[in-house]
Amino acid sequence: MKELLKKFENKKPEIVFEWHDAETEAEGWVVINSLRGGAAGGGTRMRKGLDKREVESLAKTMEIKFSVSGPAIGGAKSGINFDPADPRKKGVLERWYKAVIPLLKNYYGTGGDLNVDEIHEVIPITEDFGLWHPQEGVVNGHYLATEPQKIQKIGQLRHGVSKVLEDAKYSPALEKKYTVADMITGYGVSESILHYYQLWGGDVKQKRAIIQGWGNVGAAAAYYLAEAGVKIVGIIDRVGGIIRPEGLRFEEVRALFINRKGNTLQSDSLIPFEEINQKIWDMEADILVPAAASRLVTKEQSQRLINKGLEVISCGANVPFNDPEIFFGSTTEFVDQNISLIPDFIANCGMARVFAYLMSGEIEVTDEAIFADTSATIRKALEGVRAINPEKTSLANAAFEIALNQLVGTKDNN
Repeated sequence: MKELLKKFENKKPEIVFEWHDAETEAEGWVVINSLRGGAAGGGTRMRKGLDKREVESLAKTMEIKFSVSGPAIGGAKSGINFDPADPRKKGVLERWYKAVIPLLKNYYGTGGDLNVDEIHEVIPITEDFGLWHPQEGVVNGHYLATEPQKIQKIGQLRHGVSKVLEDAKYSPALEKKYTVADMITGYGVSESILHYYQLWGGDVKQKRAIIQGWGNVGAAAAYYLAEAGVKIVGIIDRVGGIIRPEGLRFEEVRALFINRKGNTLQSDSLIPFEEINQKIWDMEADILVPAAASRLVTKEQSQRLINKGLEVISCGANVPFNDPEIFFGSTTEFVDQNISLIPDFIANCGMARVFAYLMSGEIEVTDEAIFADTSATIRKALEGVRAINPEKTSLANAAFEIALNQLVGTKDNN
């Protein structure tokens, strides 16, 4: 696996597009790792301090993710180095998308990501520049769709991604009009944990979970896990957190989800970040969902949780461990060798899978059909891992081996 991984990591990206904003200090990159299958896909993120190397590593992550979620395309990512809290953000995004529209028309599909909202920013801005949908480049480049096929696929994308949830089974509050895009990634993370216990053994009810990050992914994962009977014993967010050894009641988790301010945890019981960051890693927990920014979880934090009985980590964030390597550094390897580690490209593939599902043939665009498809995709990936590794350790190693054999196992893959 490591030889394949080294080969994949060292391969130079096929396309790197660099941009410098004429009106602000913003700079950005589109990195297309490969045009496998004639196209590439990956969301748009914005944060202060982002650099080209981060975008390159995320593009490679996306390529591995597509080996699970489909379609069989290359990985890409857009990244903008700019403070998302700056009031000039909207103008920066408008100028960015104007610059990259030719890529999005022909062979690159994008969506939301860290600090960039799919529904409220990506779709309306790209529509203003004549794009039917941010995934149009994949429809054109990969599917080579005829005009009727293009209308059908993009119609399904436009309806499905922005679809307001109507089934109370999937929505924390129907009156809040949550969309598929709001909930699907966190749902997939939760499903990866439920499938893990079904496949490797154990009753998920009464398992104890810690959630890192309270954005769409972490909060949604916590909501669905609590609904399944998991006890949420700790939440750590950038502003602080909550510790509840006996577990938050489901209605409390639901209220915390609904009452978020943006992507920020709101609670009268909030413990300051410095204090909770000292305490939470020594809690007794079975499950950890790292769903904040990339590269935050340290080896020491992992070891402390493992010492207290941690069983499984399901990666809500891309590359959650604080390693310099793109994928499989010393912390990742340590965790994978000691407990069950469900890698990001399986656990958080929900939104990528939704795009793939909606771009397939004539399909059912309902809450049940979309969510069931994501769940089935994640289960199939985990069944593939278990087929070559029934043990409870080295899951990520096995998952990478399966993915990399598809991507670089033969000379003619790209």
